[in-house]
Amino acid sequence: MAPNVQCSRGVSDLVLKLPTRLGVDTRAAFREEARRVMESLDRAEKEARLVLDLSGTERVDSAGLGALLAVQAQAAEARRQVVLRGASEEIRFLLVMTRLDDRFIIENGLDH
Repeated sequence: MAPNVQCSRGVSDLVLKLPTRLGVDTRAAFREEARRVMESLDRAEKEARLVLDLSGTERVDSAGLGALLAVQAQAAEARRQVVLRGASEEIRFLLVMTRLDDRFIIENGLDH
């Protein structure tokens, strides 16, 4: 999981590609990498966003949801937006059913 920088709508995005499965086995590595990216955002332009690329993510379990929420909370403290990009219909449905969809900006893979 190495972040990369992309420009989207005139705003710099730091993009972090998530693993195929976000859960118990991968949440710690994801949170650590997201922490590093958040530190980079602290040094980036004011409008820079954290984009979590879920285009290759097939499954998110409750531990993965917890990790997403922890990263979103950290970003909110820093007044940064978190974008979920390329989430599958299944993951979007999971976010709606758990009422977590309003905590993130959700973009399909073609929105950037």
